[in-house]
Amino acid sequence: MTHAVRPSLARRLLAEGVGTALLVAIVIGSGIAAQTLSPDDVGLQLLENAIATAFGLTVLILMLGPVSGAHFNPVVSLADWWVGRSRGRGLTLGEVGTYSIAQILGGSLGAVLANVMFAVPTALSTHDRATGAHLVSEVVATAGLITVILSLARTGRGALAAPAVGAYIGAAYWFTSSTSFANPAVTIGRMFSDTFAGIAPGSVAPFIAAQVVGMGVGVALSLALYPDAGDAADEVVVPALDEDDATS
Repeated sequence: MTHAVRPSLARRLLAEGVGTALLVAIVIGSGIAAQTLSPDDVGLQLLENAIATAFGLTVLILMLGPVSGAHFNPVVSLADWWVGRSRGRGLTLGEVGTYSIAQILGGSLGAVLANVMFAVPTALSTHDRATGAHLVSEVVATAGLITVILSLARTGRGALAAPAVGAYIGAAYWFTSSTSFANPAVTIGRMFSDTFAGIAPGSVAPFIAAQVVGMGVGVALSLALYPDAGDAADEVVVPALDEDDATS
């Protein structure tokens, strides 16, 4: 028999911190590179940024998913707890807190790393983004992300989570006016880079509030479509299974 025993909390937190750090480094670093290589074409800059983020996120989920589930996002961790809580599945509320701390710290360090790699000073962004259209976009982007993740977990298609989530975020760069942050840890991290991908501190709280609302919409939609979605909470974003316990 195969016994799905999760890795230790320390290992999972390391994976979440490293994964979120690399995700933010990819977002900011590719934004800086795009701005440098295509200085006169904002559309091309966004395309380059979106492609790098979609590919990078896919690889990070494949690499770290078996350790922590590859949440890299506090609202994903919170949704995992919410849908699984009544069935004793998914993260505990305490684990959501520790995951979120690791993700936020990782995201902030990832921003600093990107700045260092491109010899850009680490400074608070001056890019104000909190318009009504952007906040609606964050609700939509986050709701879609949560629905994609929970739907794939519930229908046993976790193997598709990496490319599906990467593709969704890449697409959402273009169909939302906010360019789909959809992640409080990434939002906070991007505050520390005054570059193409940055966000001003004054826009952070409204963006996070919109993302939390989007999470609620996504959870409600997922449960309406799949009432027993909570049964698969242990498989969000992908199942975290210790290799020593993966033998029959």
